[in-house]
Amino acid sequence: MIEKDGPIVLATGGTGGHVFPAQALARVLQERGHRLVLVTDVRGGSYGGLLDNLETYRIRAAGISGRGLIARISAVLQLGLGLLQARRLLRRLRPRCVVGFGGYPSVPTMVAAAQLGFRTVIHEQNAVLGRANRVLAPRADRIATAFDTTAMLRDADRARAVRTGNPVRSEVIASARPYVAPAADGPIEILVVGGSQGAAIFGEIVPPALIGLPESPRRRLRIAQQCRKDTLDGVRAAYAGAGLEVELAPFFADIPARLARAHLVICRSGASTVAELTAAGRPAIMIPYPHAIDDHQRENAARLCDAGGGWMMPQDSLTAAGLAALVRSLLDTPDRLASAAACAARTGTPDAAARLADIVCALIGDGAAATPNSRKEAVA
Repeated sequence: MIEKDGPIVLATGGTGGHVFPAQALARVLQERGHRLVLVTDVRGGSYGGLLDNLETYRIRAAGISGRGLIARISAVLQLGLGLLQARRLLRRLRPRCVVGFGGYPSVPTMVAAAQLGFRTVIHEQNAVLGRANRVLAPRADRIATAFDTTAMLRDADRARAVRTGNPVRSEVIASARPYVAPAADGPIEILVVGGSQGAAIFGEIVPPALIGLPESPRRRLRIAQQCRKDTLDGVRAAYAGAGLEVELAPFFADIPARLARAHLVICRSGASTVAELTAAGRPAIMIPYPHAIDDHQRENAARLCDAGGGWMMPQDSLTAAGLAALVRSLLDTPDRLASAAACAARTGTPDAAARLADIVCALIGDGAAATPNSRKEAVA
């Protein structure tokens, strides 16, 4: 029998796409008075913020997809050891609920929780159900999704699926403000970000695209561009002599504030990026990472484009001239930017962390949950 004072366990790996939602949920659940425990894999480092202050346990795990035979055998063994570790840990913790955020580090813990009869929730951040979550979905009591429709979700599992949206950092919500299109002669703020690891292709394509704009919009640009550390000098050289106001860095610690100032974002379309765009209500040109598993970044971008919140340019056909043409057309018609910003905001779920917390609380019979159907939306 599960003890009423048992913790809620969060199972996540170390990538931003999994960590940001876990951070956001942890904040809400702590505010509601719940004890939290973090379970991650042995390779996980410091996550920063609230997660670093949680009681933390590390177990073995490994990914299988895209590996050779020997590596796959090793990964299966690691997952098996992790499962044994997770079973011992959960028997001791007696959690009220275990919440997984996808990725291979969550698999041993979530499988162990299901085997031992603990209540389970998985959260899918992308428009395509991840491979780990495909294994876990049939075992989960609830499946929380970021999008209205989620590819690869079995019909048999849809009855347990609820759209919560993708929780974002509280700083993004706090910094959000209504979108105002650039004034006729005012500055144009362009934010270029390529995900947690940066994107080398952005350093090759974006500078010549922006330099190639007509003088009138070009002289008004204020560009903040994330660059990989090993490409920083090359990108700086590409902009040199163009007379543009440019700030380059491998990492911007104040992305929420920069996002709030941006008139246009050029970015990848990872789950957290798309969620933050919609929470902030900012228009974006999205260039999906072409090697993402199951091409999920293209699907994420397609969902936002279908809603009118941005434009997608596949990397395999991306050129500086093509990007310049699109940017120019958008700057020449600022109403299009404002319309896309409004559409992005309409698709956003700034209360996604609260929605997800509601599901967890309702599942464990906690009175802190919202009233039925006050926030929840069925998934198609």
